[in-house]
Amino acid sequence: MPRVERRGFFRSALAALGLGAAPRAAAAQAQPQPSDPIASGILPAYCRAQNYRSLKQSSYDTTGGNSDRWPIAPGKEIEIFRQKGPGAITHIWFTIAAQSVHHLKELVLRAWWDGAPKPSIEAPIGDFFGLNLGDYVLYESAYLSCSPGRSLNCYFVMPYRQSARMTVTNEGPREVSSFYSNIDFLAVPSLPPDALYFHAQYRQAVPNTAVKGPDGKTPPNPDGRANYVYVETRGRGHLMGVTLGVIQNSEYWMGEGDDMIFIDDESNPAIIGTGSEDYFLGSWNFGGRDNARTFSYAQCGAPLIQSPERTGGRYCCYRFHGDNPVTFTRYLKHTMEHGHGNDRADNYYSCAYWYQDRPAADFPPLPPVEQRIPRVIPA
Repeated sequence: MPRVERRGFFRSALAALGLGAAPRAAAAQAQPQPSDPIASGILPAYCRAQNYRSLKQSSYDTTGGNSDRWPIAPGKEIEIFRQKGPGAITHIWFTIAAQSVHHLKELVLRAWWDGAPKPSIEAPIGDFFGLNLGDYVLYESAYLSCSPGRSLNCYFVMPYRQSARMTVTNEGPREVSSFYSNIDFLAVPSLPPDALYFHAQYRQAVPNTAVKGPDGKTPPNPDGRANYVYVETRGRGHLMGVTLGVIQNSEYWMGEGDDMIFIDDESNPAIIGTGSEDYFLGSWNFGGRDNARTFSYAQCGAPLIQSPERTGGRYCCYRFHGDNPVTFTRYLKHTMEHGHGNDRADNYYSCAYWYQDRPAADFPPLPPVEQRIPRVIPA
């Protein structure tokens, strides 16, 4: 199922970029007949002539040997992708051998499009690939996956008109002995005017601040002012989804919070959901304290559930909006309550994914590496 979803996503992305099958000559564009295999949809796009060049940049051994990797010393940055001219990254694959058990939170991925001064992607590698608590967990979605052998895959298409640059920085105290990388991309004559830039942003709250009224009860929360914020940005574009890691700092169910998305209006949410597990397209506490089950599908999942509804409980969840990307023309703020009416003080670690008309957005400062390591904070 996810493979079919990815193939469809890839074909639709090519069509959106104007990179699909080359047009037939005008003379051949007579009224299509029912027997025409192209007009009838019998022939898939991949068996028709294409108008792009398929290329790759990787960590291969330039000497011709078998050391197809990059070491990354503590505090060092390596450039893993650089390309001039119009194109689009279509797939990223990494696998990592590192001394630190926290390397998924210590290694930071950044990307710049068209020479922008600020990155459009800035996130710890684990969070970018949906492993928000720093643990490798096997799962597959339409856009991200973790395969056996601790292999990380991303299928978000990332267009650029003039240039693209991507780096990885080791902010941890120990060496990464082997960083393997394969980045597949397209070189094209040009991109259509409405092609948007891909963004990915990390945020965290360690912990969230629990909200209580003077009487000790949870007050109503119609405007979401104290909600956890996945992303806030200005411009035109559409939201593709989020990944979220949660560490419980107290007992009982952590996910009663509603999702609230503000679209072109900073004062009132345009979209309000019915609960955190509902937003991630599960239900009933993912099965509850004793019967919670992991799941991973094309557009939603909770591939990590450990010690559910207990202090120290750990969850990794994702929700993508590939069926209906959330569009905005001026402003977007995607938020979620942390507990009903924000009554819980759990730790949240998230990454949001969206497309926008500008190649860079103003991100909040990335938290220091020692603050990104997931830990229980007792009340």
